[in-house]
Amino acid sequence: MATLHPEIAAVTDRVVTRSKERRAAYLALIDRERESGNDRPKLGCANLAHAYAGTDEQREQLKGGQSMNIGIVTSYNDMLSAHAVYYRYPEQMKLWALEAGATAQVAGGVPAMCDGVTQGYQGMELSLFSRDTIALSTAIALSHRTFEGAALLGICDKIVPGLLMGALRFGHLPMVLIPGGPMRSGLANKEKAAVRERYAEGKVGRAELLEAEIAAYHSKGTCTFYGTANSNQMMMEAMGLHMPGAAFANPGTKLRQELTRAAVHRLAEIGWNGNDYRPIGHVVDEKAIVNAAIVLLATGGSTNHLIHVPAFARAAGIVIDWDDFDRLSRAVPLLTRVYPNGSADVNGFEDAGGPSFVIRELLKGGLMHGDTVTVAAEGMTAYGRKPGIEDDKLVWHDLPEKSGDETIIRTIDAPFSDEGGFRILKGNLGRACIKVSSVDRDRWTIEAPARVFADQGEVQTAFQAGELDRDVVVVVRFQGPKANGMPELHKLTPPLGVLQNRGFRVALVTDGRMSGASGKVPCAIHLSPEALGGGPIGKVRDGDMIRLCAEEGVLQALVDPAEWAAREQCAAPPPAIGTGRELFGMLRMHCDEAELGASAMLAEAGL
Repeated sequence: MATLHPEIAAVTDRVVTRSKERRAAYLALIDRERESGNDRPKLGCANLAHAYAGTDEQREQLKGGQSMNIGIVTSYNDMLSAHAVYYRYPEQMKLWALEAGATAQVAGGVPAMCDGVTQGYQGMELSLFSRDTIALSTAIALSHRTFEGAALLGICDKIVPGLLMGALRFGHLPMVLIPGGPMRSGLANKEKAAVRERYAEGKVGRAELLEAEIAAYHSKGTCTFYGTANSNQMMMEAMGLHMPGAAFANPGTKLRQELTRAAVHRLAEIGWNGNDYRPIGHVVDEKAIVNAAIVLLATGGSTNHLIHVPAFARAAGIVIDWDDFDRLSRAVPLLTRVYPNGSADVNGFEDAGGPSFVIRELLKGGLMHGDTVTVAAEGMTAYGRKPGIEDDKLVWHDLPEKSGDETIIRTIDAPFSDEGGFRILKGNLGRACIKVSSVDRDRWTIEAPARVFADQGEVQTAFQAGELDRDVVVVVRFQGPKANGMPELHKLTPPLGVLQNRGFRVALVTDGRMSGASGKVPCAIHLSPEALGGGPIGKVRDGDMIRLCAEEGVLQALVDPAEWAAREQCAAPPPAIGTGRELFGMLRMHCDEAELGASAMLAEAGL
């Protein structure tokens, strides 16, 4: 194995040092839970009878109490295409558990909302906080303490981070994350984006737009662009929480079925009664968290994970911040071009080598920790091999030395860029992050007058009226977690893209989020501190010159310092009600800033 890159080692040491006390407390907690918690052998007979009453076929084996009982935490619904595939998983998994001498029960379900359905509407204001709700639901599912291991069924944006946050508080249990795979390719993402831009300009109507969208999102499985959901899957591979190579096998295939079967069998092997005990709290350590950040950067993954990774790391007593991401991004090369950073979708990425190729190359270059504990017996090297079906059996094999398509994925010695896809911006407006992997280098620096809004709908109205046909920095504030739950401002992508196509110098600055599918326009997002509560974005006025420079890491209002200091904050809009948003007021009030993970649950728990 190659010597670890010195900057990777330095960042890891920084994370370890910063996390020392919290991580020690966490490990002590899961040791206590393992040794003295209320687990099945310690439960009363009436308690056990309740737990077994809902199953007939497994009851006798459960009564014996000697074999592992696997708790299935599922995010199934048939409104979310990525999660509709989980419909029959539990009944299949129960059979596969019996094959391995174990049992399985559905421990509970967690909500799984679709950002694609709520984009641009009120429901999106519940999206980020659905992650805390999922974490709480996971904890409730596992609180019965009748399981010796758990299988977590989840794929999409807030679902995987939420599952992890809840599961890690039961860190003494071995666990496996089980994905369902992406839908097969439909209308190319680039063509879909072009139709959206034409619709924003009024060149096509709603009927044409709907046909294009349905042609892109056409069947069960994850959406095929490389947004937050598919970035989740890349990270779970790098953290060793999948069966190796499980991320992007399509639903309904023999390979997908056998990978899920192997996950259940492997879970039965890593329980605490055997010789290969691998609790999730030890799999998710500082090196695993750094590995997650590394593959995110190497693949140009979703900026949403600059919120999610710090959040689920905190659940395991680990502290990682945006400066760590910034330093890693300057050391880690960009190895892939997957939409929106290229034209290929995740199916093309998988065919060209996929996560296995990326991980193998990073390990070969000393740019990733290879000595971590993983679900796989062979450790991280197993995740650099690709699964397949031979003679009706699941096997893993070595990948070719060369990429299957060098326009999609490249080797470590010939990357698309010597640096990863993110930058951190700092200045008198606060701290923000920017995804630059899909932004042309000549647009990494934008200096233009501000136009200030408090809602993305206002931006669309101004665009349609022609008021933004100029060089402009669009500032959208009161979009942070405390203000309105930090919705993704995905509907801004088409109009901003149109303005850029017209030749204008355009950028976005916001304390909100953009979609994991955001693309070619430079966007300074997650700006902290947010406007509500006194963040300096609240001082910006129409016409102020704003300088955004990813090269220098600068985000600055070019206003005389004395005038800037004397300016008052603008008034905040009243809290919105309707679509259940008022029920989440407590989470908004108590959540912490984006860089810490934007979680009320973690903040109030002191984690």
